[in-house]
Amino acid sequence: MKVPLLDLKSQYATIRDEILSAVTDVLDSQVCVGGPKVAELERQVAELSGCRHAVGVSSGTDALLCSLMALGIGPGDEVITTPFTFFATAGSIVRTGATPVFVDIDPRTYNIDPSLIEAAVTGRTKAILPVHLFGQICDMEPILRIAVQRGLYVIEDAAQSIGATWDRRKAGSLGTCGCFSFYPSKNLGAAGDGGHDRHQRCFAV
Repeated sequence: MKVPLLDLKSQYATIRDEILSAVTDVLDSQVCVGGPKVAELERQVAELSGCRHAVGVSSGTDALLCSLMALGIGPGDEVITTPFTFFATAGSIVRTGATPVFVDIDPRTYNIDPSLIEAAVTGRTKAILPVHLFGQICDMEPILRIAVQRGLYVIEDAAQSIGATWDRRKAGSLGTCGCFSFYPSKNLGAAGDGGHDRHQRCFAV
């Protein structure tokens, strides 16, 4: 018997009528880019995460890239991250012209090992990009401490941890900014490539 890694059809069957109604509303309005539905999603994501603002962009990859660019990270800079992640994490760093610096994972959690980060910091390091995997937030206390001591940004790749909590705070609200993805295989998925979101906190006004 083949057990599928992900059974999207069964999941969809339980919410089919609700989904079709929402899609029909959008198509009837013909506001298919931006508009009130996106604004409502942004409001709900911000509220869920305990942050002031959320900004929707076209994909989780673009969420990472936009965050890096907004923080002025580019050629000559280094960003510390984990090798145990989807390739978009490192790819977004490279697209800015910066260099990803890989730090190994904690074998108990598969998240980045905070005890190895300090040794990886150089004069060119501008940010730490931890990835919260399997709904489990990284051990953020030492990561945030290093960031404060060294004057570094923290960009959370929270694509697999929306709604997760660490020390009574939600994923995406702990660092300078956090990035979510609603790809179908994520903890909270949408249809196809639609429904991705970047949750950004540091530039809220």
